Amino acid sequence: MKSDKIILDGTRVANEIKEKLVGRVTSLSEKGITPCLATILVGDDPSSETYVRMKGNACKRLGIDSRRIHLPQETTTQNLITVIQQLNDDPTVHGILLQHPVPHQIDERAAFDTIAVEKDVDGVTTLGFAQNAFGFANYPSCTPAAIMAILDYYQIPIAGKHAVVVGRSPILGKPVSLMLLNRNATVTICHSKTEELHRIVRLGDIVVAAVGKPQFIKSDWIQAGAVVIDAGYNPGNVGDVDYEGCLQQAHAITPVPAGVGPVTIAMLLKHTVDAADRVLG
Repeated sequence: MKSDKIILDGTRVANEIKEKLVGRVTSLSEKGITPCLATILVGDDPSSETYVRMKGNACKRLGIDSRRIHLPQETTTQNLITVIQQLNDDPTVHGILLQHPVPHQIDERAAFDTIAVEKDVDGVTTLGFAQNAFGFANYPSCTPAAIMAILDYYQIPIAGKHAVVVGRSPILGKPVSLMLLNRNATVTICHSKTEELHRIVRLGDIVVAAVGKPQFIKSDWIQAGAVVIDAGYNPGNVGDVDYEGCLQQAHAITPVPAGVGPVTIAMLLKHTVDAADRVLG
């Protein structure tokens, strides 16, 4: 590996974000406010249970209250909406996170959009997406926010660069594309119907992999000197990028694990503290 390669260490970025939150949580506590994140898990998906537990543990370490609501697999859309509305009305809850995916019988979009935008710390509502598109969202989706935080931490230039985003999900590919566009990148969004995908990816100064397929992005797709952000996480602790191969081409690259993932959780914690801060006006 050449000495000019930069490994974009997400654990380092996340730790700095969390360190800055410690004093804010203490200050809020002195004013009688404990930031509270309510997480809703529907069903018994093992991966979702793990993610919810990780988020709860991260909250506990910072002194953030974590309220977990676990609903049965057969929960209906209306049952779920009722629970979310109760959390919306609870002044001690500052952030609401609905762990996805939800069981097939639930209208996920209806459930997401029930979350009050001032408590949408995971950036999943339609209104939150629209605010992000216009560049003034208080709580953009956490993984896109994490990607931008990593780029900023390592002072990666964005303005004027060509960013290629592989994936168009409403909580990752689309919002990160808009955030990059709002920072004056030229953005190309690729997806399952994109033709000559490898040729388009090779044009990217910044490549964001958000496709959900292990080691999908190959080394010969990456132009020399590109910045590669791997937002994927697949079984076997591998991302959406062929890390070892792309490392040879890239100027900077995120590893998996210890790349985007830790920063995503840190941004969720930050958004929850921000939401609690806004209670004070």
